[in-house]
Amino acid sequence: MIHKDRMTARMDGDFVVFLIGMRINKPLAVHKYLPVLNAMPKMLTELYKKPELGLIHHEMWFSRTIILVQYWRSMEQLIDYAKNKDSAHLPAWQAFNKAVGTDGIVGIWHETYKASPGTHENVYVNMPAFGLGKAGLLVEAKGHLKSASDRFKS
Repeated sequence: MIHKDRMTARMDGDFVVFLIGMRINKPLAVHKYLPVLNAMPKMLTELYKKPELGLIHHEMWFSRTIILVQYWRSMEQLIDYAKNKDSAHLPAWQAFNKAVGTDGIVGIWHETYKASPGTHENVYVNMPAFGLGKAGLLVEAKGHLKSASDRFKS
């Protein structure tokens, strides 16, 4: 459903925005990047089946650089998942280091940001629920939520 009105997402309390992705540096080396590419859907499936692990929502884009934006309940839950020996992440990370390491064929990266009330704002116009608007509560951006500066204050 497209929301034609100006909308903004509201989140209760603190949360984490985790950007993660890969870059295909040598497109013909399919045997090197395909296992990396296939690892993320397994992790996402695991995370959605176990909401207690802390993932709230994600968005994903494909190109030469693949980007996932993930929203997590806490930094602790994100780190616990990354270190959990029983999760899909740790074996994928170990396999990457063994098969690719630093050979330059496939790049991987991540950035992590803690957010709390008053440290973020957003607006969506003519958009379906998306990003933080899908992770949180989508409301009309009017009154005290009309401008970016006002949304930072609330």
